[in-house]
Amino acid sequence: QVQLVESGGGLVQAGGSLRLSCAASGRTFSIERVGWFRQAPGKEREFVATITKSGGIAYYADSVKGRFTISRDNAKNTVYLQINSLKPEDTAVYYCAGSPSWPLQLRPQDYAYWGQGTQVTVSS
Repeated sequence: QVQLVESGGGLVQAGGSLRLSCAASGRTFSIERVGWFRQAPGKEREFVATITKSGGIAYYADSVKGRFTISRDNAKNTVYLQINSLKPEDTAVYYCAGSPSWPLQLRPQDYAYWGQGTQVTVSS
């Protein structure tokens, strides 16, 4: 089994920055890709960014390009999401998710493993 634990969320003012972390443990060798998703109250879970374990190939939702950066440290089994120029509409619970498949995956149902989420709240 794989366990994912997010951290780094919090309350920040608009324009601020946060770095979210996603630490994996267990059968981490089974993960080929990690994605970040977010879910705001009353809305569906939406894709934010994803990165491959091998090669570090990243892909972003159009809504976050230029402000969010996903990266990984394979030695630490950790994936990061750097969020800059935060906006109130970025307020959501942010989840990381792991997939055993390498090809690009953008849907929540494509990911087999999920963390518990970390809350990001941006005040205006």
